[in-house]
Amino acid sequence: MVAPKKTARGVVSGEIRGSAGRTSESVMFAQMTDGSAVAAIFPPVWPWPGSTFSWWTFLIELTVLVVLSPWLLGMVMIDEREVGIVIKKFGSSQLPPGQLIALKGEAGYQADTLAPGLHFGYWFFQYRVIKARMLQIPAGEIGLVVANAGAPIAQERILARSVPCDNFQDARAFLLNGGEKGRQLAILTAGTYRINTALFTVITAATAALYELEPSQLHVYAVASDAVGIVTTLDGRPIDPGEIAGAVVPDHDNFQNAQAFLENGGRRGLQEQILLSGTWNLNPWFASVEQVSMLEIPIGHVGVVISFVGQAHVDVSGTDFRHGDLVLTGHKGVWVEPLYPGKHPVNPRIMKVELVPTTNIVLNWANRTESHKFDQKLSSITVRSGDGFAFNLDVAQIIHVGALDAPKVISRVGSMQNLVDHVLQPIVGNYFRNSAQSYTVLDFLGGRTARQTEAAEYIRAAVAAYDVQAVDTLIGDITPPGELMKTQTDRKIAEEEKKTYEIQEAAQKQRQLLVRETSLANIQQQVVASEQGVMIAELNANAAVKAATGEAESIRLRALGESEAIRATGFARAEAYRAGVEALGTQSYAALQLMQIVGERGVRIVPDVAVTGSGTGSGLVDALIGTTLKDRIVPEIPAQA
Repeated sequence: MVAPKKTARGVVSGEIRGSAGRTSESVMFAQMTDGSAVAAIFPPVWPWPGSTFSWWTFLIELTVLVVLSPWLLGMVMIDEREVGIVIKKFGSSQLPPGQLIALKGEAGYQADTLAPGLHFGYWFFQYRVIKARMLQIPAGEIGLVVANAGAPIAQERILARSVPCDNFQDARAFLLNGGEKGRQLAILTAGTYRINTALFTVITAATAALYELEPSQLHVYAVASDAVGIVTTLDGRPIDPGEIAGAVVPDHDNFQNAQAFLENGGRRGLQEQILLSGTWNLNPWFASVEQVSMLEIPIGHVGVVISFVGQAHVDVSGTDFRHGDLVLTGHKGVWVEPLYPGKHPVNPRIMKVELVPTTNIVLNWANRTESHKFDQKLSSITVRSGDGFAFNLDVAQIIHVGALDAPKVISRVGSMQNLVDHVLQPIVGNYFRNSAQSYTVLDFLGGRTARQTEAAEYIRAAVAAYDVQAVDTLIGDITPPGELMKTQTDRKIAEEEKKTYEIQEAAQKQRQLLVRETSLANIQQQVVASEQGVMIAELNANAAVKAATGEAESIRLRALGESEAIRATGFARAEAYRAGVEALGTQSYAALQLMQIVGERGVRIVPDVAVTGSGTGSGLVDALIGTTLKDRIVPEIPAQA
């Protein structure tokens, strides 16, 4: 039979006695961790009276003692890649209500963990040791921590404050230093940690989906080289009334030290400070980041900054500038110093940058638009002349805004588009509408250069008051009324036709002259011969007259010398001559007698063709032509013998 010596849980030994009352065998019971019992029966080690010593029996008993020693000594072995989570099954006291982790040896989860190595005294009947793998955060990732126990989080906060606890590896320090229950501000960066999983739950990229997080949220946040990160914090005191973003606070390592951010007065919401290019260990429960491209100001432009946050508004524009106000850099308002060409890390949520071209800007009041699009709302100007006609006018205005004048322009009108729509459009349009009424349409068209010069001078003076330089004003196409242009066109066509006819007439006259000269050249020899003939005829006539005169004188003399018989005849004839002389005169009667003689003798004293003229040569041509016609029409009358 078996006679147990001890009834407590654990190891129980006993003896098996023989019929003679001597101990013949020994027995040992061991309770396993699962509650079952193991019994070992072996003969006595030492020789008893009446017993026999056996080495085999001794070795068996020694082996059993070695195998059962972990349970006998409460020995626990923790591997170098493990951490031991201790659960105490019973103790001298119970945990207070609401407390999860034991700090004073109470029954339950213990704050202290077992480091790698051999530990004694953790008997299976009093302790349970859970061997958990050490936590490893891969490079490029972070770990979020949720504390399952601790003090409650303050009502104005949503994340538990950070306390010294060796990166959550010292659960006792966490609880004794006032660690709070819930989501933690502090995070775990890349590395390996021994975490008491009874107190802390660590979320990594691999387990993010289980906690309704994206794996990318557990990666180290990277800001691109040509971008800036706009930060919005999710914890802290509210932003001051009248502000739209939290002011910059020092010493929080670009939002990586969330506890320092809150202790230094950081506010919840949009932040003035931005993140520049780089990688940052950010708690996604504490801060969210939006990346935007850096502000690029192209060549030929400046950027006028309109800041909605910053120091108190103090106007530095001076007394001469009464149409707006300017502030120094870092203050709230329009900065007096513009941003020059290049890339600038600007937070577009708290400030606006108005691009102002510093090169010449061409604005078209016409059916075309420049690439800057400032004139896309402009169209041809409709004006009415002094004579009541309406017509369209295309105008191009060239302006220039200086870099240092750009803040004044923006402070006054708000934007370059407002400058065009609210300043230049009414100035230019109304000027041409007013000036056109002083001229007729034709006068306006004819004096286009003068109208353009007048417009340039007026507009230059008008826009100078807005700190804008008017470079030039150009008048483009002018579209007068169609009915007026038709009359002008008809008149012009008639004038041109008249000129054409005059030219054609002159050409015909020139052609006639050419024909005349050509004919003259062709019959020049005949003309010369005719002229010589005329001269010879004249000489012959003169000779005949002389001869007749001489003969008459000779007859008279012979008659005087003849006989008296003839005298009577001569006297009678003389009386007749005297009567003729008295009646006609001496010369007339002599001419009559001469002509009679010429007629009787057939002397030609008158040329067939008379030549007259002014000496230009046309008389000779006329004589030649007349002679030719005479020969063809009237046959030559033979001379009388």
